[in-house]
Amino acid sequence: MNFSDLPPFAAPAIPLALAGPPVFAFGAWFKNALCRAQDGVALMSETVGDLDSPEACKRMDALAEALLASGAPAAIAHDLHPDFHSSRRACELAARLGVPAIPVQHHHAHVAAVLAENGHPGPALGLALDGVGLGTDGTAWGGELLSVEGASFERLGHLAPLPLAGGDRAAREPWRMAAAVLHRAGRADEIASRFAAQPAAAMLAQLLDRAALCPRTSSLGRVFDAAAGLLDLCPVMQFEAEAAIALERAAAGYLDRGGDLPAEADGWIIDGAGRLDLMPLLVALADEPDAARGAARFHVTLATALADWIAQAVARTGLDVVALSGGCLHNRILSQRLGAALRERGLTVLEAQHLSPGDAGLALGQAWVAIHHLMAGECRAS
Repeated sequence: MNFSDLPPFAAPAIPLALAGPPVFAFGAWFKNALCRAQDGVALMSETVGDLDSPEACKRMDALAEALLASGAPAAIAHDLHPDFHSSRRACELAARLGVPAIPVQHHHAHVAAVLAENGHPGPALGLALDGVGLGTDGTAWGGELLSVEGASFERLGHLAPLPLAGGDRAAREPWRMAAAVLHRAGRADEIASRFAAQPAAAMLAQLLDRAALCPRTSSLGRVFDAAAGLLDLCPVMQFEAEAAIALERAAAGYLDRGGDLPAEADGWIIDGAGRLDLMPLLVALADEPDAARGAARFHVTLATALADWIAQAVARTGLDVVALSGGCLHNRILSQRLGAALRERGLTVLEAQHLSPGDAGLALGQAWVAIHHLMAGECRAS
């Protein structure tokens, strides 16, 4: 079946290392794009954007109907989160066609997309670093160290969680993530004065005292926000990823001026459960008077900490291939330093090639996982 003639799917075909029956994949919420994979080839749709408006949802629906012009799939993959428009439409279409709907955990899909693009069948280690994705335990993930093999994955470790003071609002106001660091460090009495320009600052310590009201996240994106808030680079965001962009720009300026820094040898802790805790680094930033130097210190130490974390997983598992994925890999300082550090350790590093490492490329990973499910005979229509 030739489906490359469909205008929304006219991008270059992505060869896959495995052939299989046709599958659709519906992506996630942010930067939504769809994928169809069949007979060892995958095609990605145009990106419709975030599914936070009726217009974007209608564009996604139109793409889904366009996919059907090339024939029905054997299965439809979607994000694990049941309330995304993409997940609901995927399940509705699967029921209509009488084929399985396959939920794929967000970070499993991120790693799978990199494996698919690089033609690597697995098993492999996967590092997925982003803002948020629903985990299998119902919590917000985003700093995940996985082992991935086909349709299955194991969560080997994750970043030590930080509380979201104010829930989703904390993802838009980095000062709240900074306040969470201070609270965890036993310095809650500094929150009100340090963030006096924020009306909610006076009461935030009391909110953080009530853990049940502050869901926790392992997201590296929120760690970036905390660092930007502690360095006063971006207390409140006006657009997506503004804090992370400000942090990277400040670090790049410092490093470009020749102000290179060694990694803070005591800037992180890896516990017996495989959790990577960056609190020592973040607490040091709270006392850093030079924001640019602090931003550079954050990037340099973070890359070294992640490389050390992965190296310990390599020693435990014997796997020496690492797929780097997730939206945080758009940060060039992090991606370049981390990739170089891993290669220096003799590891094979796989990265996104033509697709985004973030959510715009997620559907490819979902399709790759779905094909593995079908080939293993593990799914039936619901």
